[in-house]
Amino acid sequence: MPAPIRLRELIRTIRTARTQAEEREMIQKECAAIRSSFREEDNTYRCRNVAKLLYMHMLGYPAHFGQLECLKLIASQKFTDKRIGYLGAMLLLDERQDVHLLMTNCIKNDLNHSTQFVQGLALCTLGCMGSSEMCRDLAGEVEKLLKTSNSYLRKKAALCAVHVIRKVPELMEMFLPATKNLLNEKNHGVLHTSVVLLTEMCERSPDMLAHFRKLVPQLVRILKNLIMSGYSPEHDVSGISDPFLQVRILRLLRILGRNDDDSSEAMNDILAQVLAINILGRFLLNNDKNIRYVALTSLLKTVQTDHNAVQRHRSTIVDCLKDLDVSIKRRAMELSFALVNGNNIRGMMKELLYFLDSCEPEFKADCASGIFLAAEKYAPSKRWHIDTIMRVLTTAGSYVRDDAVPNLIQLITNSVEMHAYTVQRLYKAILGDYSQQPLVQVAAWCIGEYGDLLVSGQCEEEEPIQVTEDEVLDILESVLISNMSTSVTRGYALTAIMKLSTRFTCTVNRIKKVVSIYGSSIDVELQQRAVEYNALFKKYDHMRSALLERMPVMEKVTTNGPTEIVQTNGETEPAPLETKPPPSGPQPTSQANDLLDLLGGNDITPVIPTAPTSKPSSAGGELLDLLGDINLTGAPAAAPAPASVPQISQPPFLLDGLSSQPLFNDIAAGIPSITAYSKNGLKIEFTFERSNTNPSVTVITIQASNSTELDMTDFVFQAAVPKTFQLQLLSPSSSIVPAFNTGTITQVIKVLNPQKQQLRMRIKLTYNHKGSAMQDLAEVNNFPPQSWQ
Repeated sequence: MPAPIRLRELIRTIRTARTQAEEREMIQKECAAIRSSFREEDNTYRCRNVAKLLYMHMLGYPAHFGQLECLKLIASQKFTDKRIGYLGAMLLLDERQDVHLLMTNCIKNDLNHSTQFVQGLALCTLGCMGSSEMCRDLAGEVEKLLKTSNSYLRKKAALCAVHVIRKVPELMEMFLPATKNLLNEKNHGVLHTSVVLLTEMCERSPDMLAHFRKLVPQLVRILKNLIMSGYSPEHDVSGISDPFLQVRILRLLRILGRNDDDSSEAMNDILAQVLAINILGRFLLNNDKNIRYVALTSLLKTVQTDHNAVQRHRSTIVDCLKDLDVSIKRRAMELSFALVNGNNIRGMMKELLYFLDSCEPEFKADCASGIFLAAEKYAPSKRWHIDTIMRVLTTAGSYVRDDAVPNLIQLITNSVEMHAYTVQRLYKAILGDYSQQPLVQVAAWCIGEYGDLLVSGQCEEEEPIQVTEDEVLDILESVLISNMSTSVTRGYALTAIMKLSTRFTCTVNRIKKVVSIYGSSIDVELQQRAVEYNALFKKYDHMRSALLERMPVMEKVTTNGPTEIVQTNGETEPAPLETKPPPSGPQPTSQANDLLDLLGGNDITPVIPTAPTSKPSSAGGELLDLLGDINLTGAPAAAPAPASVPQISQPPFLLDGLSSQPLFNDIAAGIPSITAYSKNGLKIEFTFERSNTNPSVTVITIQASNSTELDMTDFVFQAAVPKTFQLQLLSPSSSIVPAFNTGTITQVIKVLNPQKQQLRMRIKLTYNHKGSAMQDLAEVNNFPPQSWQ
């Protein structure tokens, strides 16, 4: 037979293949030639053929027919044959195939070979794929090589001993005498593998852990020598002497010092030098982007335990916000928010607002949310708080989350002394620019509430501006007709104009005209509002001043920060089962049926279906109840609710700018909260409220918190109840549950229980955590009796 082609020629030929089929044809042809050579017992080219077979194995093609040929090469006396044979054994064999036991005698002979490189091959193979039987038979030879003076063999024997211990833990004591002198070795390779071996033994045996605790001073000396030693070219990595060995020693010291005061005391001084946050701070100045990223990530974890130490590097961390790398920029942003406190709130907010102004769009939403949280927690004054959030609304525009609008409105309402200042600032902010929809919504609401203060020209905080009633109405009418205004924004503007009818005295007729015009608007929501407001002017004018009076001081539904208010842009939107946008086309019951299928059982009723865009029937019905029987001229006929699914009444429209608070009591002291779910770091608590308008309605507020070290993203909460109940889910405050219990997601559930039965609920949770999609089902049966009685 002609000589087979060489490995390099085979590689070159395979790389010329233009298609997968062409490559497979080449591989099959070469495999056929290799099989023929194996059948003829061609010893001359066996090594070459096995090498080619291994290359094809790494490409993903079957190569199991070469296993016995690897054993023949191992038995050869030539080093080149042994090298390919052992490599083939490590790639093609494992302990699941009985043929690997045939290697035991060859490995034993090679462990006692006169050449260190042959011994090294045998150690590597045994440490890679040796079964428990092989480890029992060859542990003695490994222990002998662990005591040899040859550093090349000692480091390989130490790693092989780690594999033996993992396979046969009871052989651990065999290696105990040999480990006593391992840490005296000067060779870094031997030291590294020795520390790995000691770590394995300490983790697997409490007795070994107690025995090796006396080595702590020696490990401390080794670590100190590494830190204090001068430049060594063979061990230097970016100016640090053998950082890999240092990390291994630190891991071993962590195990040895756990729950042991003496050992911990012995290593305290050196740990202060090695783990000092100053080192991480210096990493932030490194030119290597990877080192800067690692430093920021480490500081982000360290800030929870040593906040003050990380604070010293605040200026360097803030400088990283200007980095061109988006990963470094995101880590720097997260760390900057973690460093904000009451002492540095002004300076940090100045830097973060500058970052918000110049950062990429994908950062704006997270940065705006972080600023809202920090301002809520550490604001030095209400004026500063209002100015900061207004600056965010001006800078981030439509990137801010929906809950920013009701939160700022609540803040303004509660700051009675700042009403004139705020309405004046907002009026000037939206002059001629309606592109920032959240800002326009807040401004429209404030102008409607405090328009009289705006035109009065009285403002103690800054120089007042002179504005007439017509100029104020011009702005609001411009918002109504602007192409940039969304339906929600127009609703704010129309409600503001209506409220000004009780604040202004000279322009009431103009307001009536505007309201009547929008009574025939193609926007169903605007049309309904205008028809209702027009009815106030005509038949119920005596009630208008009372209905449109100023909003009272608002109280939050929860106390965990601005992200947990349920309203979205001034309205309480009923949420579908999924937080993702539903597919196009009618699907009135598909999500409910999906939940029935997911949760099982025939006694489950779905969430009440609601229209995602317009709500003429529910809100219009409530206002009818409020005002009595009026003729809704121009209003569309309300679609009747399904007979089997009675609607729970919704809060009024934007009559007061936000969802009406008096519908529900404060959290009743007599209804205790419960923990509905606690697993894998995710905890969900239920708190309860009772409706003033309907005693059969229980309002449950869920709070989801996360105690793990990573955020839980794409969080979706679903629920179902028996058919005797009716259930409605409102929008969640967010889809991200922050790590370390730094925040919560809140969501409101309304349950109609006309028969006063015991509440039962099945819940489904889905979220992403640590790169994996998580899903869990649970049943909640521990509702307190007060929640349904």
